[in-house]
Amino acid sequence: METRTYKVRGMHCASCVAVIERVLTKTAGVHSATANFASESAKIEFDSAVISESELAKAVGSVGYRLETGAQDESTVSTKKVGDDTGNQTVSIKVLGMDSPHCAMVVEGALKKLPGVKNTDVEYPNQRAKVVFDPSIMTVETLFKVIKDAGYKPIREEGGSEDLLDREKHEREKQLKVLKAKLFVGGVLAIFIFLGSFPEWFFFVPEFLSNNWVLFLLTTPVQFWVGWQFYSGLTLLVKYRTADMNTLISVGTLAAYFYSLAVTVSPVYFSQGGITPAIYFDTSAIIIVLILLGKYFEALMKGRASEAIQKLVGLQPKTANIMRDGKEIAVPISDVQAGDRIVVRPGERIPVDGKITEGESEIDESMITGESMPVHKKVGSAVIGSTINKFGTFTFEATKVGKDTVLSHIIKMVEEAQGSKAPIQRLADLVSSYFVPVVFVIALATFVAWYFFGPAPAFTFALVNFVAVLIIACPCALGLATPMAIMVASGNAATRGILVKDAASLEIANKINAVILDKTGTLTQGKPQLTDIIAFNNEKKVDVLSFAASLEQRSEHPLAQAIVQYAASIDQKSSHPLDRAILDEAKKEKIEPYALLEFKAISGKGLRGVLKVGDSGATAEAYLGNRALAADIGIDTSRYENDIQKLEHEGKTVMLLVVDKKLKGALAVADVLKEESAAVVRTLKESAIEVWMLTGDNERTARAIAAQAGIDNVMSEVLPDKKSEKVKELQARGKTVAMVGDGINDAPALTQANIGIAMGEGTDIAMESANITLMRGDLTLIPEVITLSKRTMVVIKQNLFWAFFYNVAFIPVAAGALYPFFGILLNPIFAGAAMAFSSISVVGNSLRLKAKVL
Repeated sequence: METRTYKVRGMHCASCVAVIERVLTKTAGVHSATANFASESAKIEFDSAVISESELAKAVGSVGYRLETGAQDESTVSTKKVGDDTGNQTVSIKVLGMDSPHCAMVVEGALKKLPGVKNTDVEYPNQRAKVVFDPSIMTVETLFKVIKDAGYKPIREEGGSEDLLDREKHEREKQLKVLKAKLFVGGVLAIFIFLGSFPEWFFFVPEFLSNNWVLFLLTTPVQFWVGWQFYSGLTLLVKYRTADMNTLISVGTLAAYFYSLAVTVSPVYFSQGGITPAIYFDTSAIIIVLILLGKYFEALMKGRASEAIQKLVGLQPKTANIMRDGKEIAVPISDVQAGDRIVVRPGERIPVDGKITEGESEIDESMITGESMPVHKKVGSAVIGSTINKFGTFTFEATKVGKDTVLSHIIKMVEEAQGSKAPIQRLADLVSSYFVPVVFVIALATFVAWYFFGPAPAFTFALVNFVAVLIIACPCALGLATPMAIMVASGNAATRGILVKDAASLEIANKINAVILDKTGTLTQGKPQLTDIIAFNNEKKVDVLSFAASLEQRSEHPLAQAIVQYAASIDQKSSHPLDRAILDEAKKEKIEPYALLEFKAISGKGLRGVLKVGDSGATAEAYLGNRALAADIGIDTSRYENDIQKLEHEGKTVMLLVVDKKLKGALAVADVLKEESAAVVRTLKESAIEVWMLTGDNERTARAIAAQAGIDNVMSEVLPDKKSEKVKELQARGKTVAMVGDGINDAPALTQANIGIAMGEGTDIAMESANITLMRGDLTLIPEVITLSKRTMVVIKQNLFWAFFYNVAFIPVAAGALYPFFGILLNPIFAGAAMAFSSISVVGNSLRLKAKVL
């Protein structure tokens, strides 16, 4: 048996997991299969003597997905146009106007019917279609033609993200310009058509305007020029044997138009019992104008919804000043290579990721981390591409360029999150896939029922209600309900330093009722800091610090560094009690270390040194270490045990300072809590969320740190490889668990948790394993994630409710269900207005998520 993990392309939602697992487990030779939607992968245990990798790929391919069995460069996945070892090519196409699951189904259905097309992967939230085809049979131009025939605008995804967005923006602006022109012409004509259709209401209208032939001439440009985009629905119906919302609109308005034309040509034929037949030119024209008006506002608002990606891409500089042969030259950003030395001046954006080699500065990283305060950077500090250099000039070495930069990863994650599907979307997708055929059936049934059983003139009643049913049905509202909210929410989160990997994570996050916080680097600063100094026998704290820092100045031990760094960086303006006590005693601006003449580390106990004290040349023998070291040199610490143990009970490491055989004082070092830790824990508890701390520390130390943070539940002495088991224990108790960590050893636990949250200051592996990444490592973003999730789910449920309610309630009304009881019929014009409003309301409601999270 072999167990391998493969990438699976084409997974869109949680239900895909079940499909892939089912087909694999039914395949001979496969022992078990586990698919992962978040990572788009499948872990398969199989007998290689029975089934090969190519046969596994064939099995997965039979249900519409692509299992990658060989090493593959990432560029193949996000291909613009590439080939593979089978001779097939993959083209990635931006499809403007593909806004709903039904639109995606229409495009996918039309593409799959083409000869030579091997596979399609359609993402309607990102308006993207990836097509795998045999270039010897099919061409890209043919693919484009089919997409155009289906009523959508294809754009080839070539060049960088910025080029693509520029072209997409240009096309969107062009589309809005055309829509605006059509609305103006259509609106003016529709007003005259409406006035001429009801002379009994508008006595001031000239008589000629009420002539049927004049109304026909006014309506024709509205029907066939203003409403031309809707006729793609007829192409789909005739050529590809499928239908969409455009089919409903075109059939409905053409029925009203041609019936009215027939009455105009032969009014006598349609007269029954001396009743003059009605014409519906006004219905056709006004419906087209109203729906187009809805499309116009929808396009405007969708542009706002996708602003997050546009802003991120717009942050990328176009050029970089690099050093070549001792000279500084400006080159396009695409020509920068890893290892290049780049000069950045004040006010400029940093072109790519790297490390500073010369100079220092303050960098504004707010666009990545959400933190407004500039960050000080010096030689050796990492800098992030597209952040802003505020003050100094510096030189840095490029380490990551192109698609490997932090910003490129963020853009990719946001795009993937916006393109993914939340589990709640499954019902809407299912309904959308059957929606149009069902509406046609209802419309035809309505026509037949009214024609045979309705009052006179039966044909007129049948036609009006037939048109009303076709026009009022709105699959777009259903299709937009979830992805529009996900797109806005994930984009808003990205601008605040929260990166959401997929839509499912946004849905699950609101159900979290237990949060596990890793201690080191998550709850705490992640590095030891000097927290306390105690002076014994009337000594001064400043002297204790001076001797300790002097002894440790050659040591690289983390505890030693904590003391040395504190002494070197003590802040004159600080209001911290320890800082003030030291400065008041020192009566000078900084602590000057003594000269260290001799130095010896004593393994497991501490160190010994000889210091030159003062200008007279006097020396002092000093020791710094634990109780065992003090005992070895004959120092009795019993008198000071209460003070020492108090610090140890707080989870701190205590070091004793002995100078010339006298116990001078003690210093305590600890990995201190982040400033926001206690407040975040309190907020989570107030939200009825159980908070746990996970650490490898002993029980006493763990409890001390947890108490400071206000955490009651502690998992102590947990080995790195056992962290995921602790997550499983909580899940076994019915908890929906969020795991928050930053280290490589947290990766299994982050993967096991229902939601893994990685701190942005942590390792790449942790971030890859997590569902959500907090870019600035700020714990206050955890409650924001949960609040954002709750707000998103509220908006999605509101959208779905109104979309379902609208269609379920108004389609029967349009069919005339209320007429036998109340004599009410729905005018198709009002049906058109209601249909336009339904999509606009869903988009508008989703845009509320652009507001501040908290």
